[in-house]
Formats: sequence, C-alpha cells, structure tokens
Amino acid sequence: MTPESHPLTPDRPAGDDARPEPPPGCPAHGRGPGGLARLHASDDLKKLYEQLREEHGPVAPVLVHDDVPLWVVLGHAESQQLVRSPTQFTKDSRVWSALRDGLVKPEHPLMPHIAWQPTCAHTEGEQHRRWRGALDAAVAATDFRSLRRYVNRSVQRVVNRFCEDGEADLVGQYAEHLPMAVMCHVLGMPDEYDDRMVQAARDMIRGTETAIASNAHVMAALERLTARRREEPRNDFAGHLVSHPAGLNDEEVSQHLRVVLIAAYEATANLLANVLRQVLIDPRFRSQLNGGQMTVPQAVEQLLWDEPPFSTIFAYYAKQDTELGGQRVRKGDALLFAPAPANVDPRVRPDPTADMQGNRSHLAFGGGSHECPGQDIGRVIAEVGVDALLMRLPDVELSCAEEELAFTESIASRHLVSLPVHFTPRPQQEVTQPPTHENDAPAAYDWQIGGVPRQAAPTAGTVPAAVAVGSGDAGGGAGAGGAPAAGPVPVPASGAAPAGAPAPPRSVPPPPLTQPEPPKGAWQRFLRWWRGY
Repeated sequence: MTPESHPLTPDRPAGDDARPEPPPGCPAHGRGPGGLARLHASDDLKKLYEQLREEHGPVAPVLVHDDVPLWVVLGHAESQQLVRSPTQFTKDSRVWSALRDGLVKPEHPLMPHIAWQPTCAHTEGEQHRRWRGALDAAVAATDFRSLRRYVNRSVQRVVNRFCEDGEADLVGQYAEHLPMAVMCHVLGMPDEYDDRMVQAARDMIRGTETAIASNAHVMAALERLTARRREEPRNDFAGHLVSHPAGLNDEEVSQHLRVVLIAAYEATANLLANVLRQVLIDPRFRSQLNGGQMTVPQAVEQLLWDEPPFSTIFAYYAKQDTELGGQRVRKGDALLFAPAPANVDPRVRPDPTADMQGNRSHLAFGGGSHECPGQDIGRVIAEVGVDALLMRLPDVELSCAEEELAFTESIASRHLVSLPVHFTPRPQQEVTQPPTHENDAPAAYDWQIGGVPRQAAPTAGTVPAAVAVGSGDAGGGAGAGGAPAAGPVPVPASGAAPAGAPAPPRSVPPPPLTQPEPPKGAWQRFLRWWRGY
C-alpha cells in the first residue's frame, strides 16, 4: 500500500483530488502524500476520525510517522471482521510490506509497538495457541474473591498516603499507583512495587529518551521473578506460567509477564482515571450512581464504551488481497484496530451520548483470538478502586474547572494528565479493614455524592437516634451508606427527661453514645464474603 496508489472509494469522483486544502486549524490540515491525513499530527483525533468516516466510510487510508501508510478501521462490524478472520489478517508484523521494503526504519517511533516479539500478541497458529494457552490458564487460576480483598487493601495503602492532606491528584497519586500495586501482587512480586516501578512503566509507554532504561528496569524485575519461580514454585501468575505443560523457557515467561504487566497497567490506569473523572464532572452520571440506577460495574462498562483505555491497537496485517469496508486491501497492508471510533460507529450507536448499560459489545478489550486475556482482572481493579475510594473520601470534589483538565493524546491512547481534588482530611486506616468513612471525623456527605448531609458527632448532652448502618464494604455496588440519621435528642445537663416526656424506668440504662452495629442479614454477609472481608 502506497499513498500514491491508494484506491478511491466507489462514491468519490476522480476529480475530487483537486479539492482545496483545508483551512489552518482543521484536523485535516497538513495532509501528506496522496492527500492522506497524518494521524500523528492531529491534535483532535476524535474529530479527525469522524471526518475520515465521512470521507472514506468505515475503513480509511491514513499516514503515521515518516508518512508510512496504513488503514484505520473505524466501523464496528469491520473491526469485528478484522479481529475474527485469522485466515485473512494476522498480528505478525513480519509480513508488513512497508517493513520489508525498508519504509519503516529501526528508529521509527512506533517500532516498540510494531516490532515482532516472541509473545502470543505477535503470533498465530500453533505457537499462538501454545503461549496463549499458558496465559489463559494463569488467568483462570486467579481467585477473584482474594483479588478483591487485595484491591481493597491496596486502596487503603495508597489512600493512606494522602488522606490526611485534604487534597490529591487522583491520576498521579492514585490511578497510576493502584493498578501497579495490584498487578505486582497478581504476578507474584509485591515487593517490587514502588514509585520507581510506576515511573518506569509510564516512561516506557510514553516512548521518551529514557524508555529503554525504564524497560530494562521492568524486565530486570520480571527476570528475577522468573528465576525465583523456577526455584520456589508458588500459586501465583508467574508460578502458573513457569509450571504450565507448554514448557515456556525463562525468556518466554518473562516476556509474557511484561506483556501482561504493561498492558494491564496502562489499560486499568486509564480506565480508573476516566471513571473517576466522569463521576466528578457529570452530575447526571453521579446522580445515577447515587440513586441506584447505575452500579459501579455498569459505570465502568459505560466508560469502556466512551473512553476505551487504548484508542487504537497496533496492528493487523493482510495475509492476502482482500476487501474490508468497501476498500481494496492488498497483501502486506497494515490495519489499525481502533476501538475509540468503532465504539461510536453511528450504525450501532446513533446517539453517542446514550447510556449503554447492560451492553458489553464494545471493543475496548479487542476481540477474536487476541482479545485481552486479563480484562476481568482490570475490571475488578477499576470497580473496587472507584467504590473503595469513594467510601474513604465521600465528599471528594474536583478542584478545578472541567475545562482545565488536560490530556496527553497519541495514536495509541488518550491519557488524563491530572485530576486535582479536595476533600475533608481523614485519618489513615488499617489496611486489613474494609474502606469506610463511618468511623472517621464527621464528613459533610455520605459517599452518595450530593446526598443529605450527615449529622455531626454527638456532643455532651445529646443522645443520637438509631442510625441505619450501611454495609461499609467496597466492591461492585453503587456504594454503601444508610438512611440519614435523625436529629439528636436534647437531654438536660441534669439528666432529667425533657418536660412532658415520661421518665425512663430505672431498670433500663440510658442508651450508649455509640450504638452497636446491628447484626448483618444473609445478603450483607454474602456481600462481605464476596468482597473479601
């Protein structure tokens, strides 16, 4: 596929090549050879994708760095066809004609994504089944109840770092830390989690000048883990890879651990930040959570439609001459799988703002034989991460205008730079306890944001009425918190009953200032068991 020889769409007249250049500021401005749009030069990819859809249909020709041509798949049905047709399309970049012809140089900015690696992400056939089978077995062995418990405890550890400050950046201090803490535990190296590991993961994904050194830091930790599991087998992700009947060698194990760690970390960090941002900026979204019309898992699925963690995924390659979305695709052509524009394909989603509750047909986790194997782990981290944070900090609010929130955007993803918030300062909590604000200093609101203000702590001379106590557990629901407490009943300092009220019998002691928690019913006990406490 070359820019000069790119076929025209059937409904585009030949004379259309002579159309005037778009005005400065338009996403199409500065097009390359053949009039093709440069994805990497656009500062508004969402707008560009819609323009390309209007011009070319569900599959559009584009350029990336160094004017390397490829296709971007914008249609939902066409994306499904791309990922579910292994006889036509492959993930093995060694068949890419632009790479074979030398058009893609070794220093190309996308080479870390494109270069073939000995992992299931770049292979097909028997080799793919061997490696992917080992990964799927490791995921299947995951104890999700224990995982929820660990996510809750990780939330406690991370939030304890800033809960007493009354302010935080929920991207840099939370969304980028929680997934790494959990994934290091899942893989089997919890002691490797620290600020340096988080920084290294972010750095290598961004492709900076220090990305190679950051990658070496991550790989060194994974190689140490692999060596330990050879000597000391354990029931963790690395242990399952090492002991799988497929017989992976040390390099294969460490490379697949890298794939799992980085893919899960980046996807979950973006997803967690996007859900928290939506909770903080969208009153309608918040009211649906508060009112029970939407659970946290449903909120996560909505954001997987609206803001998939990866805008595009590199890449698929045509194994033969074929047709896709009305375009003639030649053998060796590259095609970008693009969940972001495919999720808003007007043929499946006429109203892009519509709620998609109960619909999991989004493409955020890919599809076909290369569908993300750890998507359920990512969902657990995001769901518990949102719910448990709001249990700890129920009155959290955005500290800037929505318009001031900034993103770093690349072809691969759209990453929220920061999410500054403020809240009532709270004491640290024991990590083994479920995240809660019930025993903290008085808060302005329950985690059901915008709800009825809670009463202040009882003072001398008052006795609180009975309070409905929520479960206090963090997990898949929309949040905990019972009915608002009734107002305090004044009691004279002498201890006498108010005028006109009967005196209590002498045999009945006065009610305690702190009411014991009523026994939990069967449903509450089940939720507590399911969430890991």
